[in-house]
Amino acid sequence: MIRVVKPEELDTRRRESGLPADQERKIREILSAVRAEGDAALRRYTEMFDGASPRDLRVTEEEIDAAYEQVSAEWLEALREAARRIRRYHERQKRQSWMEPEADGTILGQLIRPLERVGVYVPGGRAAYPSSVLMNVIPARVAGVEEIAMVTPPLPDGSIHPPTLVAAREAGVTEIWKAGGAQGIAALAYGTESIRRVDKIVGPGNIYVAYAKRMVYGTADIDMIAGPSEIVVIADETADPAYVAADLLSQAEHDPMASAVLITPSSALAEQVSLELVKQCEALERREIAGQSLREHGAICLTEDLAEAVETANRLAPEHLELLVADPWRWVGRVKNAGAVFLGEYSPEPVGDYFAGPNHVLPTNGTARFFSPLSVDDFLKKTSLIAYSREALLRVGPRVITLAEGEGLGAHAESIRVRLEREKGEKRDE
Repeated sequence: MIRVVKPEELDTRRRESGLPADQERKIREILSAVRAEGDAALRRYTEMFDGASPRDLRVTEEEIDAAYEQVSAEWLEALREAARRIRRYHERQKRQSWMEPEADGTILGQLIRPLERVGVYVPGGRAAYPSSVLMNVIPARVAGVEEIAMVTPPLPDGSIHPPTLVAAREAGVTEIWKAGGAQGIAALAYGTESIRRVDKIVGPGNIYVAYAKRMVYGTADIDMIAGPSEIVVIADETADPAYVAADLLSQAEHDPMASAVLITPSSALAEQVSLELVKQCEALERREIAGQSLREHGAICLTEDLAEAVETANRLAPEHLELLVADPWRWVGRVKNAGAVFLGEYSPEPVGDYFAGPNHVLPTNGTARFFSPLSVDDFLKKTSLIAYSREALLRVGPRVITLAEGEGLGAHAESIRVRLEREKGEKRDE
C-alpha cells in the first residue's frame, strides 16, 4: 500500500494538480461576469453549479436561529469550548501601536490597525466545516476587524448546513451570503449590489476557489494558496505503530492528493506501521480516498538516525509534523520548517485541527520554509510613523540630500534643502 524509500528519494516538488486551459478560462469568465453583472451573475452561477435558487442571497437571522435547533447540545458545548481555546491562543498574538521618542525631539513609531472588512470562504456542498469557520473568523475578530462577510455554497434547497451557520454566529461573522465557488470569491473581491467588496479573502476551498483567489489577488489581499493536506511523522522504536498509522490516515483521508509520510530509523517500526495502515484503512469510511493517497503520495522513509530524520523533515517543510519519539522536547529545537509541530503520543494532529487553540490554517507544499500559520497579524495593517523635530532635520538634512542626489532625484533633495535654507536664513535674521 505504501512505498519504502530512502531520504534522497522523497519528492519535495509541489503537488499541484493544475487546471486545463479551458477551465482556467472559465474561472476568468465567471470573475468577469460577476464584476460586470453583480447579483444577476451570482444568482445565475449559484443555480448552474449548486442547483439552488435562493430567494434571498443573504442568510437571515431567522435561518441562523433555526440552525441552533438542529444541532445537539453536546456538539454546541464542544464547539464553544473549542472557540474559547482558539480565541485565548490568538489573544496572545495581539500587538499594540508603539512610539519611541529620541533626545533631539524625533518620534518614530508604528501604527497598528485592523482591516476594516474581511471575507471568509467556507466550503459547502456535501460536507460542513464549522472548524474552518472558527479558525478563519476568530483571529480576525481578535485583531479588531469589524465586518466579516462569509460566503458559502447553498444546498439545492437554498439552505446552508446548520453547523456552519451556528459556528459563524459563535465566531462573530457579521453577514452570511449564499454563494460559493469562483463566483463567491468574485463577489467578495469586486462587490455586487448586495455584497460590498472586502479588503482580504481567507478560507479554504477546492482548486477552482484557490485559482479564483489567486486571480483576484491585488484587488483584495488573500491568505495563501493552500495545497493538499500533508503530515510527516518522525517516530522511533518507542512509538506505537497503531498510533502512527492512525495519524498518517488522519491526513490521507482528506484527499487523494494528500501526503502522509513516516520518517523513522527503525525498520521494525516501519514494517509494523505498514501492516497497521492496511488494517486501519480497510475500516475507514473514506478508505478509497485514503488508500489512493497512501499509494500515490505516501511513503515510509528509513533513516540512519533521528538526526537525519529531522533533517529530512526540514527539507520537506510539512504542513503538520509529529514527533512520536521518546524525548520529543530534545528534538523540537532542531525543527526549522513546519506549519505546526505536535509533540508526543498524546498530541495527535486532529487535536490541533479542532480544539487545541493554534490555527489549523497552515502552509502546505513546502511553503512552511517561508509562510506561517494564519494569525492575528494577517488581519492587521501597519503604518510607519515619523515625526522629526527642527533640530533633528537640521542635523541629518545634509546626509539626506547627499543620498537623494546620489540617486538622481533632485526634487527629493530640494524638499530638504528648501527647509535647511529657510531655517538658516531665519537664524541669521535673529
